[in-house]
Amino acid sequence: MNQLTRCRSFLLLVCLLTSLAAHSQSTSKGTLNDINFLEGRWQGTFNGGPIDAAWTAPAGNNVAGFIRMMKDDKATLYEIFAFEQTENGPVAMVKHFRPGMISVEEKEQADRYKFIEAKKNQALFELENGQTRIIYEKRGDDQLVIQRGKQEGGKWSFVDLFVFNRIK
Repeated sequence: MNQLTRCRSFLLLVCLLTSLAAHSQSTSKGTLNDINFLEGRWQGTFNGGPIDAAWTAPAGNNVAGFIRMMKDDKATLYEIFAFEQTENGPVAMVKHFRPGMISVEEKEQADRYKFIEAKKNQALFELENGQTRIIYEKRGDDQLVIQRGKQEGGKWSFVDLFVFNRIK
């Protein structure tokens, strides 16, 4: 192999590795397609009452959703979700309301979670203050689980917060 051929081969290898590194960095930020498994209507139980949830398909750089918690045939809490695509990946925003649409958070405030990573049928988000993590996980065709995590002894520990079954 002559010097010119080796130089071309080296440049081709550098270009290939640079392209792979750029692709890896861009996909590690995540997209709304990483959470498209949330789409649909779901139902579970929480605190002795039914809990309903629904999420839209990704469209227009967002996914919208809600959770309604009930007890004794009365609403106890509403959660409104908006996942928006940003240049750093999806951001989940959650706002809570008591019956009468009385906001739990300040008027202009919402809990904000940044995207950490995704696997098939699973996405991990972290509250902007770093104290809480949320895993959205589809377990089989008809089950969706939301897990809440906190740090214990320097490691993240997760528990199932809500377990939903698909409403057909």
